[in-house]
Amino acid sequence: MKKTEKEIVEAAAQRLPTSAEQSAFEEVLAFIEQSHVQASQAVNTVLIDLYWKVGEYVWHKIQHEGWGKGTVLAISTFVQSKHLGIRGFSAQNIWRMRQFFDAYRDQPNLSTLLRELPWSSNLHILSRAKRPEEREF
Repeated sequence: MKKTEKEIVEAAAQRLPTSAEQSAFEEVLAFIEQSHVQASQAVNTVLIDLYWKVGEYVWHKIQHEGWGKGTVLAISTFVQSKHLGIRGFSAQNIWRMRQFFDAYRDQPNLSTLLRELPWSSNLHILSRAKRPEEREF
């Protein structure tokens, strides 16, 4: 009689792996964990790039078209109405994106490093370090 897939899985789960198998299984687990970290870092980089672009866009609109708090609030409301449940696009966070761009726009050497940090770390740096030298450190 042929075993079902469920029976095979149950039997494998009850059998203890040999030390050689255990070592091999740990390697596979390490591959999975490493890929998970790399995927998280890639997502973070893309997110920081997005925040940079939004900040740059808003900065230019403020400089050249006189945008202000009301317009930024309207952007926030518009984005959230078009993408229900989207997070990170409150008016306050859009202002932070503009501040982020403004703080680093003249420091291209830092722009690539910033993408390696989570957004919350970038916000901590912006709120605590006022001079470019402090932010760079």
